[in-house]
Amino acid sequence: MPGMPQNKAKIVMQPDTGVKFSDVAGIDEAKEELTEVVDFLRAPERFVKVGAKIPKGVLLTGPPGTGKTLMAKALAGESGVPFIQASAAEFIEMFVGVGASRVRDIFKQAKEKAPCIVFIDEIDAIGRQRGAGMGGGNDEREQTLNQILTEMDGFEGNTGVIVVAATNRADVLDSALLRPGRFDRRVEVGLPDVRGREQILAVHSKNKKLADDLTLADVARRTAGMSGADLENLMNESAILTARRSKTATTMDEINDATDRIIAGLAGRALSDNASKRLIAYHEAGHALVGTLLPYHDPVNKVTLVPRGQAKGLTWFTPSEDQSLVSANSLKARIAGALGGRAAERVVFGESQVTTGAGGDLQQVERIARAMVTQLGMSDVGCMALDDGGMMGPNYSEEVSAKVDEAIRQLSDDGYKVALDIMTDYRACLDRLADELVETETISGDRLRELVAEYTTVPQKLAAV
Repeated sequence: MPGMPQNKAKIVMQPDTGVKFSDVAGIDEAKEELTEVVDFLRAPERFVKVGAKIPKGVLLTGPPGTGKTLMAKALAGESGVPFIQASAAEFIEMFVGVGASRVRDIFKQAKEKAPCIVFIDEIDAIGRQRGAGMGGGNDEREQTLNQILTEMDGFEGNTGVIVVAATNRADVLDSALLRPGRFDRRVEVGLPDVRGREQILAVHSKNKKLADDLTLADVARRTAGMSGADLENLMNESAILTARRSKTATTMDEINDATDRIIAGLAGRALSDNASKRLIAYHEAGHALVGTLLPYHDPVNKVTLVPRGQAKGLTWFTPSEDQSLVSANSLKARIAGALGGRAAERVVFGESQVTTGAGGDLQQVERIARAMVTQLGMSDVGCMALDDGGMMGPNYSEEVSAKVDEAIRQLSDDGYKVALDIMTDYRACLDRLADELVETETISGDRLRELVAEYTTVPQKLAAV
């Protein structure tokens, strides 16, 4: 068609992305899978000799920032074969048929230069489940998807062309796209564990001067749950703080301040109102005291009255290890810990003087308790996973709904009772923590545990269990 927009993706004969597999850390399993793809392309005869077929597609899935696109860049840099990169969104145009035409054009180029790699980023833009839209199967997106399906495993086939795609929404992809013969390999690029974070930090600190007493292992333990992109940003923010403070090397102070800034926002001006400062001190001391005394709670890393974002004060908890599996005891302890601030306000200032400071805590409690009841089977409602149904409403009866509400309330009430008991039993310790917070504004986790140890030698047992 005259004037039809043509494909913007160009073939790169000798990819020079500046990224090799040695530059990718923390995702060893994904790296191993793609290293195998490079071996397929470089020496296919080894695999053909034993009757193995080269995989036609590799799908990289995982949360944002975990390194999916970086892996594709490393694959291009390592493979030494022609490489085509395109974003799935580039295929979608106003004119019906343009996307399918662009797909044909890309695969035509790839077949001519085979062996060749085609990388499609954010494939969920066109690869969503068909039949759910208003187009009746004839809209532009579905035609584009149909063309990709045909090119990957159609009548002609695509010998020598490997398609690598990335998405963080694998759950919405069409089943025909995921079947063997199209995407033969599905590689999960997840959040790194503590060892992986240490490796990633080593990569991003190569050109940075670190203090002699700073160990990346300590930083890795502090940054549980962060992705590779988060860790890169952390090291950059730390370097910026180092320069701003006219230091020659980054210390743990810069790392901690950068971590706080990334998670909670910029530090605000310290409180000058003594009444408000004391109330917030008791609130944060309540969180910290419950978190320290309950055996299944994550350890306290720091308590501070320095405002960040919407929070007037913060209590940081750092998991002692990566927690892909969390016990019911730990979740109940987190509920009690989140309610420790409200419990401290009630015990110290009275029921009528509790403040809105627990608003975010109550939302956190509701999220944890609802997940325990409706998704994790950790309540009297039973071992069921209940779907809320979205816009259509819940897919369970009103009787079950009433049981769910009661179970959530019970978990919250039990956690609040545990927190109140701790505030009452250890009131002297609570007062001491609040006084020191008002004076110093920040207490480290180690200092907190020293203070608590002066008032107790036996850990409080979780009464709700």
